[in-house]
Amino acid sequence: MELGPNSLAHFAAGIGAGLTVMGGAAGIGKLAASAMDGTARQPQSANDIRTSMIIAAALIEGATFFGLAVCILMVFLKA
Repeated sequence: MELGPNSLAHFAAGIGAGLTVMGGAAGIGKLAASAMDGTARQPQSANDIRTSMIIAAALIEGATFFGLAVCILMVFLKA
């Protein structure tokens, strides 16, 4: 079986995209679990906790999208 000139880049991009998404999902999952735990412990702080959680989730999403963009660029740009 003959491999194409960019087959290693495609493989690396696929692995990188998968790891990026799994890392982002794990981060947001831990963030949400901690926010729910904090809200259960101090219900009067629910609005502050929710606001902090949304800001942190947006930062995690941004980093995840950046990682996915790098993986996609690995496929289409030749080094």
